[in-house]
Amino acid sequence: MTKTNLLITLLIALLLPGSAFAGANWNELSHDQQRILKQFQSRWDQIPEQRRERLAHGAQRWLTLSPEQRQQTRQRMKRWQKMSPEQRARVRKRYQRFRQLSPEQQNRLRQKRKWFKSLPPEKRQALRERWRNMRPEQRQRIRERLRNMTHEQRQRIRNNHNRGWR
Repeated sequence: MTKTNLLITLLIALLLPGSAFAGANWNELSHDQQRILKQFQSRWDQIPEQRRERLAHGAQRWLTLSPEQRQQTRQRMKRWQKMSPEQRARVRKRYQRFRQLSPEQQNRLRQKRKWFKSLPPEKRQALRERWRNMRPEQRQRIRERLRNMTHEQRQRIRNNHNRGWR
């Protein structure tokens, strides 16, 4: 197993909650799980039970990913490896804040991200630069205004904004 595959497996395992693999013995793992986790085989019994669960679950999840999803995961892992410890800490903190949001808020953020990703690259770059060039107080005012808007008001702005991008 390559270092990247190992790190991907570990990342998946660390991000997933406990699973049905409680106390999984090496021989109870499927052949494919054993193949993915091969480098752990010699010390599998010394690994804490909770970590074995996460590793087994992560390996099982990896097996369900499409080739495209696996490639995306590998790319994310490479980006993660290139991050400084401070950047990683910020990402972890953001992830924790995201997990504390209600399912509706999480879905709203996912939709906003999907919308942003659907924009042409030059439009995304223009928005990023515009945001970066704002003073912190301007950013805060925008955040507060958006928070206080109804869904319909936000949708109206989004629709007007989208017409301008076409």
